[in-house]
Amino acid sequence: MESTHSEATHLNGWAAGAGSSSPKNENATESRPPTNNPLAVELRYDAAGEVSEATRRLAVEAHSRAVKPYRLSDSFREAQRSAREFRAAEDDYLLAAIRVLVQRNLWGPRFFNDTSARLEGFGDEGSFQHAASLVNTLRATQRLPNGGSIEASWVVRATEQLREQATGRYTQSSRLAISGEIPLLRGAGTVAQEGLIQAERDLVYQARTFERFRRSFLVSIAGDYFDLVQSEARIRNQEVQLESLRRLETSTRARVEAGRLDAFQTGIATSRVLAGEARLRGLQETYTLQLDRFKVRLGLSPETPFSISEIDLNIPEPVISLEEATAIALSLRLDLQNQRDRVGDSMREVANRRNALLPGLDLDGTVGVPTDSDERVGSLSHDPDELDYSIGLTLSLPLDREEERLNLRSSMIGLNQSRREFERARDNVIVNVRSALRNIDVAKFQLDLAEQQVKINERRVQGQTLKKDQLDPQVLVDTANELLDAQNNRDQARTDLRNAILNYLLESDQLRVARDGTFEPLPGMDADKATTPSAQPAY
Repeated sequence: MESTHSEATHLNGWAAGAGSSSPKNENATESRPPTNNPLAVELRYDAAGEVSEATRRLAVEAHSRAVKPYRLSDSFREAQRSAREFRAAEDDYLLAAIRVLVQRNLWGPRFFNDTSARLEGFGDEGSFQHAASLVNTLRATQRLPNGGSIEASWVVRATEQLREQATGRYTQSSRLAISGEIPLLRGAGTVAQEGLIQAERDLVYQARTFERFRRSFLVSIAGDYFDLVQSEARIRNQEVQLESLRRLETSTRARVEAGRLDAFQTGIATSRVLAGEARLRGLQETYTLQLDRFKVRLGLSPETPFSISEIDLNIPEPVISLEEATAIALSLRLDLQNQRDRVGDSMREVANRRNALLPGLDLDGTVGVPTDSDERVGSLSHDPDELDYSIGLTLSLPLDREEERLNLRSSMIGLNQSRREFERARDNVIVNVRSALRNIDVAKFQLDLAEQQVKINERRVQGQTLKKDQLDPQVLVDTANELLDAQNNRDQARTDLRNAILNYLLESDQLRVARDGTFEPLPGMDADKATTPSAQPAY
């Protein structure tokens, strides 16, 4: 028991800043960072009294919806400004750009300066001679496009004899040299630039991926916003129905008091009102949760005052055939272009693996100009007459290339896999864009039906209202419920149609996002065309 308490004490040792909004680094080097985990006796739970706070809290949260309305376009801008998902995708893009800069730096002129100091001793029958030397090397290197590199260097060497010698104590010399190494077989050609080529291609892939993310992110944010609009509509519909139930309760009570209905009908009417109130509270709580999650997704604090506004995005249904939509998607889809280009990467990898099987044949050479050897202190007095050079050719025959052969086989398998992945991605694009186009027609058809059902039930309610004293209360309740369901189905159908249109634009990659993250309309998306009847179904 004592050890358990000791461990709990350790867990309770978290600093006061543990609950802050951003992590601290004071304990980053500790092997056992403290944890805040109090014992049960150290906690406090306040039980609700006889009058629950739930009703008051829900009312306050419902009232907060009237603060600072955000339009859909405002949500798009806020998402691109502060959403964590967007920042993460943007960071991936920036990291790809940094990798390109690293590779380009390796292929540019690179300068180095090395300084080394050395103390040496030489013994001869117990008599030691000591020498101190200082060597400074300044060099510049440059990679060659087809493999190999060249280097220009200036080596300055100074030596100090620590015991008197016949030649003197201090000597200094320097040497200017240019050297190079060029592969003629293995490692020659574009294989030498593989790192740079792949990094630059990866940057293009990441740019496409990032732009594709911006488009899909807009569709996703719009979908969440549409759901909020629909939830608000459900709350309004439920409020209207609840008011109708209350009027029915009052009417039923009056008819019971007049002796026209049995007394139990009052209890039934009251029960329906209570059920309606419970349903309304549930819808309000669901909406509050949706709203908080939406704020978090936009990168806002859950405490930020926030409410939604009318949808300021009105896109007409497209008039296009399945064949045309498929051709557009196959041409424009950025992720499919990535898949297609990665097949080229695999083909290039096979060629590089084949190059690794070649024998090594390297040409190297050096040309140097030292200082005058007759001068003890050469300084900068280089003597061209004492120029030296060397040139050589090195042949490395492949005696063991089993690893290279296996790598070649692996890359050939990878090429076949990348081709299959491209074919699968292409077929999925075809299926998805056709499905997205058909879903528009289905959503439009369902919206037309839902609007007709709303009109039918509204006329039914109007007719029953005129003779409600002659009808059983259950009939009136059933009619009100059917009207509520029809209104909710209509709102759902509107949301489905909006989502279907945006999803089609995304699947065909015709969706365009402006620099500020808002939707960028295409030519032909005129506002007056948004209410025109849709074309015939594409299926």
